[in-house]
Amino acid sequence: MELTEIQRRLREVIQRSGIQQKEIAKAVGVSAQTVSKYMKKDVFPALDTFAKLCAFLDVRADYVLGISEY
Repeated sequence: MELTEIQRRLREVIQRSGIQQKEIAKAVGVSAQTVSKYMKKDVFPALDTFAKLCAFLDVRADYVLGISEY
């Protein structure tokens, strides 16, 4: 799986959540601007932040990483 596909999946799950970027940022301990960078630029979170994002958004990390389809 290419990094660009992983980033696309992360953007997808953030969008589908319907949760405001500001709320996501607060929950995972980053700025709203950082979440915006995940959405608009080819920026990927640090692994600890990625784990927090997956937990907060209730999505399996293996889906985002392309290991599984669900």
